[in-house]
Amino acid sequence: MSVAVEVRELYDTKEMKQVQILEDMVWKGDSIPTHQTITAIKNGGLMLGAFIEGELVGFNYSFPGFLNGEIYLCSHNMGIHPEHRGKGIGSMLKDVQREKASEMGYELITWTFDPLETRNAYLNLSKLRAVCNTYIENCYGEVNDGLNNGLPTDRFKVEWWINSEYLQTQYEKETPSTIIPWEMTKNDLPQLSDFDSIPNDERILVPVPANFQVLKRIDPNLGLKWRIKTREIFQTLFNKGYIAISLERSNNEPIHYYVLVKRTSLNL
Repeated sequence: MSVAVEVRELYDTKEMKQVQILEDMVWKGDSIPTHQTITAIKNGGLMLGAFIEGELVGFNYSFPGFLNGEIYLCSHNMGIHPEHRGKGIGSMLKDVQREKASEMGYELITWTFDPLETRNAYLNLSKLRAVCNTYIENCYGEVNDGLNNGLPTDRFKVEWWINSEYLQTQYEKETPSTIIPWEMTKNDLPQLSDFDSIPNDERILVPVPANFQVLKRIDPNLGLKWRIKTREIFQTLFNKGYIAISLERSNNEPIHYYVLVKRTSLNL
């Protein structure tokens, strides 16, 4: 039985406090002050809430950005109540965000996420069709929460060109690919293999752990190796003109694959 979800804009202080409570539950960290969120949404920002039977179960918060003469929307934070995950609420929030942002005159929405968190990668790249060719080392410094403990907070900064032809087209998946090699450890965990150089090809697949949090919990040192090695790979490929366009999930392997192609091949 499907559950009816209502997504709408939020405006007043009472609604901002509801978001703050949910944010604390989801992220288990310092929530954004309500005076900041209220100020942002009165000046080009956007706060969206997802409701089930009147209860706030998800939110998406964004504010205006400006860089190199370009105005865009910074999608700063999104969270879904743990009991309501897996219902497509994140996609609903992003779809409404795209619609509202376009009405407000934005062409571009940006946000960051951890490239080793494949659930986020699949939503952001494969479903929403955002793209990424910007890698930020240790973006937020040391963060002592359950997701980031012991690791640099490296992030992808994605671009979501909400009015582009690219969103309406599909990239040809049958294009021949080069796969960055990986192997299993003695403890049956995936690791990147040693290789001499990062290849040049039309389509490159970069492996990442299917469940990085489990891997990191079992072997923290291996988790750190994944962070450092994938950092080098992505930075090298981005500098060569590649862009990440999707995450291909595998059914029978402990690895999923980022798909990277030349940015010049896209209709952006």
